[in-house]
Amino acid sequence: MKNKTLVITGATKGIGKACAYKFAKQGVNIAFTYNSNEQIAKEIKEDLETKYNIKARYYAYNILEPQTAKELFVAIDEDFDNIDFFISNAMIYGRAVVGGYGKFMKLKPRGLDNIYTATIDAFVCCSQQAAKRMANGGSIVSLSSTGNLVYIQNYAGHGTNKAAVEAMVRYAATELGEKAIRVNAVSGGPIDTDALKAFTNYEEVAQKTAELSPLGRMGQPEDLANACFFLCSDDAGWITGSTLLVDGGTTFNT
Repeated sequence: MKNKTLVITGATKGIGKACAYKFAKQGVNIAFTYNSNEQIAKEIKEDLETKYNIKARYYAYNILEPQTAKELFVAIDEDFDNIDFFISNAMIYGRAVVGGYGKFMKLKPRGLDNIYTATIDAFVCCSQQAAKRMANGGSIVSLSSTGNLVYIQNYAGHGTNKAAVEAMVRYAATELGEKAIRVNAVSGGPIDTDALKAFTNYEEVAQKTAELSPLGRMGQPEDLANACFFLCSDDAGWITGSTLLVDGGTTFNT
C-alpha cells in the first residue's frame, strides 16, 4: 500500500477522518475534501504528514454540487501522479436534509432530492473521475448504512438512498471490472459520529444499538475505516460488487 494514493470525500471528522488516518498509517498518500472548515483540514493534513511521513492535501468540495467533481480531480492531478483508491464518504445533515429527514408523511421533494444528490450523484461523479485515473486498476468504496435493511426512525430519506447507492455499486463493479477496478460498499450500523448525534433521537439510538449488538457497544468510525482498508487491499482482490456489513450483529437482532 505504501506510496499509493487515496482520494476520500469528507475526511475532517468521523468515518472519513478515521479512514484517512488508517490508510496514512500504512504509507498511503491522502487527498481529502472538506466542506467548510479549512482550518481543521489544514491541521489534519499537517498531522498526517508529520505522524506518517506521507503526502496529504485537502480540497474544498460541496457534494450538493457533484458536477464540480471534474474540477476537483483536476486539482488533485496537480498534486498527485496517480490515484489508486477512492472512498465516497461525505454526507449531508442539518438544514440541507429538511424534508428528507423525518417520518414518511412529512417527506418533501427538496430534502429527498438533496440526499439523492449527495449520495448517488456525488458517488457517480467522483467515481467516474477516479476510475479515469486508475490506469493500473484500483478500488472504489462507497459508505452505506443498514438503514436500508431495517427500520430507523426518521431515516426513510437516507435509507432508501443507501439502497440506491448499493445498487449503483453493483453496476459500477460490473462495468469497471475489465479495467481491474473493484467497486464495493461498506454498510455500517449506527456509528458514533457527529452525523448520528444530529438525529433528534440520538440517545435512544445509541442505547438501542448497544442493546442489540452481541458485542454490547456502539460502532466506532474506526470499525468502518478498517473495513474500507480491507476492501482496498490485495486481501480483497476477488471481492467486487459486494456490500460488506459492519454492524456489530445488530441487523440480525433487530
